[in-house]
Amino acid sequence: MELDAPGPGAGTVTVRRGLPAGAERRAAELYWEAFGRKLGPALDPAEKAVPFIAAHLNADRAVCALLDGRLVGLAGYRLGGRGLTGGTAGAVLRAYGHLRGLRRVLLLTLFERRPGAGQLLMDGIAVGPDLRGRGVGSLLIEEVAAVAAEQGFREIRLDVIDTNPRARALYERRGFTAVRTEETPYLRRLLGFGAVTTMRRPVGTGAEAER
Repeated sequence: MELDAPGPGAGTVTVRRGLPAGAERRAAELYWEAFGRKLGPALDPAEKAVPFIAAHLNADRAVCALLDGRLVGLAGYRLGGRGLTGGTAGAVLRAYGHLRGLRRVLLLTLFERRPGAGQLLMDGIAVGPDLRGRGVGSLLIEEVAAVAAEQGFREIRLDVIDTNPRARALYERRGFTAVRTEETPYLRRLLGFGAVTTMRRPVGTGAEAER
């Protein structure tokens, strides 16, 4: 899939599956830019977090948007027990030290999710700031939807936090419906958000939604 991106950084954006070799650092930077506020308490500072994320990416669990060969966006999904971002508890302890690492491991467990039967679990979307609002996120979602259809899943599921209304609006435009909101006021001071909404989209819908 592709789209023409007018304006600054004009050109044709193409979407491919898998992270291109050598793009790990750029992918980690995009991911951290999008989710650093959420993951900061567990992985800060950025100069440690970005290399850690880059070193533990599962390249085959990504769909990527490229502009003239440059990575400008990505989304991940969980399949076969692996998602886009990895890193064991042991890896966290080695990177951050045992004393500080234990707390970080505990915080990261708060973000763990498991798909239900027939569900493809989708990670959040990260798009470079110069291309936001220009249809790249929609391309990424539809490519994840294509993966879900090919793998025989019935629906795609994702979670969105209450401090990211822009992302929620995109998901709704692409056919996702909120099915449950979990209030987490105890996390607001710790992680910066106080509610998580689960959204679902049946596989095979959304292609006619607004880009």
